[in-house]
Formats: sequence, structure tokens, C-alpha cells
Amino acid sequence: MRRIRVLVVDDAVVVRRLVTDVLNADPDIEVVGIAANGKIALAKIAQLAPDIITLDIEMPEMDGLQTIAEIRKTWKRLPVIMFSTLTERGAKATMDALALGATDYVTKPANVGSVTMAQQRVREDLIPRIKHLCLGIAGISFTPTTAASASAVAKPAAPRVVTAPAVAGPRAPVAIVAIGSSTGGPNALADVIPRFPADFPVPIVITQHMPPVFTRFLAERLTATSHLQVKEAVEGDVLKAGTVWIAPGDHHLVLRKIGGQVVVTLNQEPPENSCRPSVDVMLRSVVNCYDRRVLSVILTGMGQDGLRGCEAVHDAGGRILAQDEASSVVWGMPGFVARAGIAEAIVPLANIAQAILDRLTPAGSRIVPPSAPRAQSFPATTAGAAWR
Repeated sequence: MRRIRVLVVDDAVVVRRLVTDVLNADPDIEVVGIAANGKIALAKIAQLAPDIITLDIEMPEMDGLQTIAEIRKTWKRLPVIMFSTLTERGAKATMDALALGATDYVTKPANVGSVTMAQQRVREDLIPRIKHLCLGIAGISFTPTTAASASAVAKPAAPRVVTAPAVAGPRAPVAIVAIGSSTGGPNALADVIPRFPADFPVPIVITQHMPPVFTRFLAERLTATSHLQVKEAVEGDVLKAGTVWIAPGDHHLVLRKIGGQVVVTLNQEPPENSCRPSVDVMLRSVVNCYDRRVLSVILTGMGQDGLRGCEAVHDAGGRILAQDEASSVVWGMPGFVARAGIAEAIVPLANIAQAILDRLTPAGSRIVPPSAPRAQSFPATTAGAAWR
């Protein structure tokens, strides 16, 4: 079985060396080429046929945004991971790159104290993503070498996908929609949220695995393309119908009942499932406030964050939807929920919004979504698909 072939694109010699050394040290990965800008990278893709690319954003001659746009003209399914800085400029550019078709992103290590720590950050953040996005490509096989990478790339162990048994009698009306997502999530949310009408009848809370600053730009992008207001959650916000709250990077979003209202609280308690914000943390608090009136939706993402929270939703009598494998960039989070048999439906991304709307209305009536989203994002790449 062959190793995963990676093309590293970055104008900084130090960064290229750092990434190359870390990747080549993994027995399942080989760096087959490097490029200092997008123009060189495009020529090398044709020459080297990499399985995946790491792509810097700020480069001379042809930057990362121009490069991803050109890549998608010819190689529509080639996985591309943006390697961006944890700054406002880097966050905005990363959101632009995802909209243009980038598959995922990793933030560059900054102020970590030493080269060894920087290497460790790259190893923990980048390698699991590379392996997960290359699962299923012909000829590639690997064995995770650490507990962290094993957890990140593990597939659900249950033997088959099953949906939850139908509940007899009328269901409690849905009072809140809670969405969890990770890898591929920004583009999935850009497909789902703009399809909701301005009179959406309940609040929406979202945990998307993203660092600080990035979540604010995600909220702004979704507001600009949607009929609903999308906010990065702030301590003390009172939930109301027709508004969307996104957990801010590096903070868990926890709902609490205070004086008859449901209020947003934020904390920096330890990560769960190596995530902060964590979908599980959010969902447990949603169940505490709304009991069986919860509709939980798990979209594309790596790992299994959201499984325990969905179990709490299921046990309380709430409802669960999971994105299907074919439309997911990574079928980790929704895959675990689907195989646990607690989702009432496994739904393609294009049908998620309508599936949510159908569950917000009494039998015999229907909310009609807008004729089309206000903006269209670039189609997400398919994890593990052969792109050649």
C-alpha cells in the first residue's frame, strides 16, 4: 500500500521546512513536492499528481485565493487544506478560501515557544486531517500512530446505519434547533441557513469547530447571505425566534434558564472530545432548558463530538437528523450518530433545510422556504473521492 502524497505550498522557507519535516516523519505520508507560490503549485499538481495539498494564503505572484480558484477549474475534488494565520486578515481570507472550494483549514502555530512545540501543533492539527480526507483513495492505507490520530481518523464501529424507531402518537413541538458541525461545516451551514425564511419560528444555536475570530467572520458571512440574523454568541444574549447564535471560538456555548428566559452563557472549561467549543457541551445544556422539544442536527465533521449530546437529546424524547455520507466532506460526527441508531433520518445536505422546516410545523401544514438561498457557496469537495 502506498503513502499519502502531499504537495506543500507556502512562500516561507521556514514554514515549508517545518511542514515537510513533520509530514515526512509520519510513515503514512510523503511530501512529493513544494512550491513557493500558486503559479508553481499549479504546474506541480499536473506533474506530481498529489493526493492532497496544503496551501498558504498570502504568497507572491499568485496567492492562495487565486490558486484555489484555479485548482477548482480542473481538479474539482482534490482535497486542499488552507494553512492560515490566526489573525483577522487570516480568518477572513480563510472564509473566502472555503467559499471558493477549499476543503479544510489549519491555523499556523504562533507564539508556541519553540520549534518542537510548533512541530507538535502541526502534527496534531494537520496529520489527522490529511489522513481523514484521504481515506478511500485507491491504494492508500494507514495505521494511526498515536491515540489522538486514532481518535481523529477512526470510523464508527457499529456495523450498520439504522434510523431511530418511529415514535407513536404526536411529538412535542420543536422549540429550538441545535446544529453541530466541523470539517466542511462552514460550507454546509452556507447551504442550510440561507434556505430558512425570515419568519423562522424558533431560535437556532450552532457549534462549529473553529478558532477565535474565525467564528465571527462565519457569522457575518451567514448573515450576509441569509434571511436570518446570525450572531457570534455573547454572554447574556436572550434567545428568540428567528435568530442564529454561533459558539465563539475557544468558548463552550451553554444555555441556562434565568428568570423565565433562556440565556446564552460562555465558558472556557476543559475541552471535550478535544474540542472547545464542543457540540456535546452545547447539546446537554439545550436538553436541560428545552427537554424533549429539541431538534438536533449533526452535519459533516471529523471525530465524534455530538454523539453523547445527541444521546441526551434522544433519551429526553427529542429529535435528531444526521447528514448522509455521500454529501459530507467527512462522515465522522454524523456517521457516529447515524450508526448509533438514534437519528430519525439520515439526510443529504441539499435536503437538510427542508427536513428541519418539516419538523417545525404541525401535521398537514408546511413552512415554504425561500425560492433559493441569497447566495451560493462553492460545492464542497467529497472526502476520499478519486479526483483524477
